[in-house]
Amino acid sequence: VQLVESGGGLVQPGGSLRLSCVTSGNEFNFDAMAWHRQAPGKQREWVAIIGKSGRIEYTESVEGRFTISRDNVKNTLYLQMTNLKPEDAGTYYCKAVHRTSQYWGQGTQVSVSS
Repeated sequence: VQLVESGGGLVQPGGSLRLSCVTSGNEFNFDAMAWHRQAPGKQREWVAIIGKSGRIEYTESVEGRFTISRDNVKNTLYLQMTNLKPEDAGTYYCKAVHRTSQYWGQGTQVSVSS
């Protein structure tokens, strides 16, 4: 199973980015997919999750600004990020869960600076 993120970059505060995560190599549907992030010197934290049923949850700091979605036909997970703040900067990782297994991408860098 492979997960490949893309879409990161440098954006000014208040700007927007859309991250993508393409999955391959799985012959099953994931139970859930999520985005995590890790800022320099900090622990990796959960950002958003979407379950197989479509149930969605966000960490409080991004509620109302980020939108997670998945396209099962394209095998792609998205994270639309708006009104970005400097504290949103970090490496964003895609995670997929199937039963007791977790799969991670290599990460994509998001920088928020004027």
